[in-house]
Amino acid sequence: MVINGPNINMTGIREKKHYGSKKFEEVIADIREAGEKRGHEMSFYQSNHEGDIIDQFHKVYFENFDGVIYNPGAHVHYSYAIKDAIVASDRPVIEVHFSNLHKRVLTDGEYRKISVIAAACVGYIAGLGANGYILAIQALEDIIKNK
Repeated sequence: MVINGPNINMTGIREKKHYGSKKFEEVIADIREAGEKRGHEMSFYQSNHEGDIIDQFHKVYFENFDGVIYNPGAHVHYSYAIKDAIVASDRPVIEVHFSNLHKRVLTDGEYRKISVIAAACVGYIAGLGANGYILAIQALEDIIKNK
């Protein structure tokens, strides 16, 4: 399962220096293709609403997904409720960000350093653009295989 949080659907439109110029639908198509080439059934979800994302993590548990790639968007800085849902999902989750949050601190403020979600995830990939999702697929394969 690939879950994307608030404003990620605006990829390719907003702040291209951080998120790139590829439209959200193109990014999803690339992730789907990469996953399917590796033999994975991919499922995608995007929401700008915290509760909907929490519901998706519950779905991950109840429908027995193998793992999650999650780009929390701005929820990364404050959503303890999503962190708790990640823990409750009882599945490996890799947090992914297009931009390097620590580099953005220089221009956007200290709050960018904070990820309340990272501690609930098995891994964290940031600053590699849409390629971070592809790397997360590979990492989840290894984590699940070595469980």
